[in-house]
Amino acid sequence: MSSNLEAKKQVVSEIIEKFRNAESVVICSFSGLTVEQVTELRKQCRENAVHYCVLKNRLVARALDELKIEGLDHLLEGPNAFVFGEKDVTSAPKIISSFIDKNKLTSLEIKGGLMGTEALDLNAVKNLAATPSREELLATLVGCLQSPVSGLVAVLDQIAEKKEAA
Repeated sequence: MSSNLEAKKQVVSEIIEKFRNAESVVICSFSGLTVEQVTELRKQCRENAVHYCVLKNRLVARALDELKIEGLDHLLEGPNAFVFGEKDVTSAPKIISSFIDKNKLTSLEIKGGLMGTEALDLNAVKNLAATPSREELLATLVGCLQSPVSGLVAVLDQIAEKKEAA
């Protein structure tokens, strides 16, 4: 086999591993971004345990075929960036969506994505971006659980004070 074919097989296996490790993947069209914008986006991705990379569509298509993931072929046209969120399903969509909104970009456009092995359209990715992260949901749950307990403690303190006063 030629060394070029071996190199491509190696890249496909690395892409397969990225997809397997990702909780979610966002596929973006990025033509027109400046070097400074890409640098800032990559920095924000690194800070949030998200991996941003540009991959060849043909190699991604091979990786998706091997993983038996369907429904993304129509997104693999033109220059694409792939954003892999390994921490939770909302991390990659949140980073990309907030970066687009914060910088008012039209040159970076979400095309779709993947959650597990399920293909997502643009609206599904935007819904994921709007969903609270796992940590935010856990904090809300803890707050909800603490509220009745602290209320009960306050009532018991008042009853104890009344009994002591009597």
